[in-house]
Amino acid sequence: MKHIALVTGATQGLGYAIAERLLAAGFRVALTGRNLQGAQKVAAELDPTEDAAMGLALDTRNKADFEDALAAVQARWGALHVVVNNAAITQSTPVMQISQEEFDDVIAVNQRGTFFSCQVFGAHMAEAGYGRIINMTSLAGQNGGTSTGAHYAASKGAIITLTKVFAKELAARGVTVNAIAPGPIDSPMVHALVSGERLDALTAGIPVRHLGNAQFIGELVVQLARPEADFTTGATWDVNGGLYMR
Repeated sequence: MKHIALVTGATQGLGYAIAERLLAAGFRVALTGRNLQGAQKVAAELDPTEDAAMGLALDTRNKADFEDALAAVQARWGALHVVVNNAAITQSTPVMQISQEEFDDVIAVNQRGTFFSCQVFGAHMAEAGYGRIINMTSLAGQNGGTSTGAHYAASKGAIITLTKVFAKELAARGVTVNAIAPGPIDSPMVHALVSGERLDALTAGIPVRHLGNAQFIGELVVQLARPEADFTTGATWDVNGGLYMR
């Protein structure tokens, strides 16, 4: 039986790469985004046969959207084994200029969305006795951020803690919960935040002297999503070119 995965924020960037690698590894994948048509278009692009991929609308600010997505995946494929919490808002507003509205929006999408995803999907997986949850955090959540805003960094730091919380809660019932903390990745998000000479300076400051590879992040997700990854839980996997070493 093919394992079923759901990836939030899968219509572009890192989420797209993750969904692509999961499909290549033989998973069926539900790709979610705020816009249903956009999610369906990407699903059809990645899987023209429409057998292994489906697009769903999911706004991570709303707990009910996670419940609806779970019902839709179960109706289509009968199970859900893997969830990748990738959806995020990335803002670089200077810390003293962040408005209440912007702060709340970033926290709602990034932190609260990850919490309710782990809660809703984690409960389902625990009842089934098997599951893999992979939360996308960031180097910013470990070092306070460089090119990203304080609200983004704070939300990503909270995701590292939530990963430990849910790992402890779900471990005895066959569900692992891990996080991946990328540093600067060669992605549209990074190029939108940092360009020109600033990007050159950023790259020069990375010990390996180049940006990370989104496809490798996707491959790491695949490894953590496998049944054999049952002895790894509560961990944050660093992929940052040597910018942060523990």
